[in-house]
Amino acid sequence: MPSGQPAGRRCYDKRSPHSAGVTGGGCPDPSSMLTSPIDCPVRFLFQHEKLPQTPQGTVQAEVPRLHDAELAAAYFGERQGGDLHDFVRVSPTRILFGLLDMAGRLEDNRTVISAAQRTFHTRSPELFTADDVNEADAMAELCLELNRTIIATEGGVRSCPAFAACYNEDLGTICYFNAGHPPGLLRDATGISELRATGLPLGLFSHATCDAPLVALPPGAALLLVSRGLLEGKRKREEFGLDRVKSRLQEAANESAKDLCATTIDGVQQFMRKPPVHNDVTALALVRCANRKAGTAPKA
Repeated sequence: MPSGQPAGRRCYDKRSPHSAGVTGGGCPDPSSMLTSPIDCPVRFLFQHEKLPQTPQGTVQAEVPRLHDAELAAAYFGERQGGDLHDFVRVSPTRILFGLLDMAGRLEDNRTVISAAQRTFHTRSPELFTADDVNEADAMAELCLELNRTIIATEGGVRSCPAFAACYNEDLGTICYFNAGHPPGLLRDATGISELRATGLPLGLFSHATCDAPLVALPPGAALLLVSRGLLEGKRKREEFGLDRVKSRLQEAANESAKDLCATTIDGVQQFMRKPPVHNDVTALALVRCANRKAGTAPKA
């Protein structure tokens, strides 16, 4: 355990793939995975589980099970800023997930975070009810409603960079908006692409809109989201930065979603040579299994 690491905090972890039973492409068999509490400051959220403790004023949703893919998230230590990651299944073949970074400390922005989460959970299923929904239009509308919720609850301006996406399991596609958030990193056989900002941060202008592009997530590909706090981890005057996250992502070609989150957070801690408690440090990953042919629907 690194020197200075907080002791006695609990997180929920999974056994390693080597002892848990692994299906093709590195996707664990959920029925063979056991949950066990361990002493560590990194808190994990894996498919079909939820953490025993959450910041007051928010509700931590379960991570939905996916067909031939994995979702996971992890954050270091106790919440102190405005990071919020969340997930909601909106149809049998679509899952929405997002990472918000509300400006300010938790004691100041808790009410706004809670209101944004309620909007995310209530409006997402309504916007994606129809089977033939236009995902880009629905994501743009969700962005607009989250923006208005933040401004109305705050009674003014509170900057909130956000990245939210809809993963279509049948098509293997991601429709997303990036409202002033650090780029999402998409790794596939061609390398790593940055999913850069498609609009301004939420909470600034009531009528601000974001574009919602569509990208493919081929079998074996991965999408990684990280908070600004993770990128800003410093050693002396140098920040950890996006390039180091990219390097970690490229090297972690065969890792599960949970392991990818852990590797990313471990990277910033190694770089800083101390626990990253300067701000909220969060990672969220979506990994598609490699044993799936593009364009084929999941088995019933």
